[in-house]
Amino acid sequence: MASTNPVDVLRARGFVADVTDEDGLRAAFDGGRVTFYVGFDPTASSLHIGNLVGVMAMAHLQRLGHRPIALVGGATGRIGDPSFKDEERQLLGDEEIDANLAGQRRDLERLLDLSTPEAGLLVDNFDWTRDVTVLEFLRDIGKHFSVNAMIAKESVRKRLTERDQGISFTEFSYQLLQAFDFAVLFEREGCILQGGGTDQWGNITAGIDLVRRLHGAEAYGITWPLIERSDGKKFSKSTGTAVWLNPDMTSPYGYYQWFRNVPDDDVIRFLRLYTFLDLDEIAEVERAHAEDPGRRGAHTILAAEATRVIHGDEGVAAAERASEILFGEEPFAGLDDATLDAAFEAAPSQSFPRDRLGQIGILDLLREVGAAASNGEARRLVTGGGVRLNNVPIADDAHVVDADDLATDRTLVVRVGKKRYHLARFE
Repeated sequence: MASTNPVDVLRARGFVADVTDEDGLRAAFDGGRVTFYVGFDPTASSLHIGNLVGVMAMAHLQRLGHRPIALVGGATGRIGDPSFKDEERQLLGDEEIDANLAGQRRDLERLLDLSTPEAGLLVDNFDWTRDVTVLEFLRDIGKHFSVNAMIAKESVRKRLTERDQGISFTEFSYQLLQAFDFAVLFEREGCILQGGGTDQWGNITAGIDLVRRLHGAEAYGITWPLIERSDGKKFSKSTGTAVWLNPDMTSPYGYYQWFRNVPDDDVIRFLRLYTFLDLDEIAEVERAHAEDPGRRGAHTILAAEATRVIHGDEGVAAAERASEILFGEEPFAGLDDATLDAAFEAAPSQSFPRDRLGQIGILDLLREVGAAASNGEARRLVTGGGVRLNNVPIADDAHVVDADDLATDRTLVVRVGKKRYHLARFE
């Protein structure tokens, strides 16, 4: 085990917002292998880079010799966590939750060794809650909680004071269920540490208190910051701006480009959080970035290393190759629809019947995708050298678009001038 205390490692990389008993936790780490857990709620079929902060913290702790438990909340996900949410979450059905759990398992196993129970565990809290009756739960767990203390939790108080409809009993009970998870994992697995975002502080401390009351033992909590970009842009499911770990939801190219385009003020912080680069290497990158930020070398390293963590060397190579093609002068070739969708996310898109391939002329295409208001304007654009199909110049105003013009099996990228793009999809 590394001689540096894990608390120092996590703090140096930006993972520590608060610790319940730092001296006690440091002593626990110094005393031997620590079993710890982090929970993930199954409201989507993939984790996103907001969740990834917690998974990276887990991976660093595992690399230091400690044992992770990744908890997917099949039970708590059926209720919904009220922590700092403006609205009560829509409850999901069993089939949707099961599908989401399966997707998140795949994401977690990319970064954590869960091959054996000794290395790490993946658990679902539905397994130990499904058969507990209401009377049993109230008798064995509920009696240990003060309603006054529960209401005093900031996340609950915020909902009570800032929403006319307050909070449902269903969501109010969430912290009891999460505390129950901690007590079960302590008893079954010797888990003494729970991690989570700062919005989980109240739930974590409730679990620590329950472990103490039920087992007379000390447990600990650690929270990391909820990550936002310095320009105020969030990335989450609720805002529709999530960057997903599943390549079918965010392509390796899209993932790479998101990190390539973060603001300057975020690049070094994200290198610490989202990559496994050594801190000394990051310090060198930071020095070079300070000397010449316009070169964007730090952004390129961040994009490559963050993509490597999730998509491997092949994902990095594919993203870099796609970038070379899309931002170069050669024809678009060897790309897929997910890459084109990510690259031209803001471009207008128009669908056409497949049988129009070999029938639609370039002038009609330009007019129908919205690149020209009339055939006359379209002709002037073509003959003036201002039109490219998949980066190939088109100078013949009689050109008929066929399958050979497509960048993928169904997508054609129309470029007018230097920066105006339209997508034509032949379904």
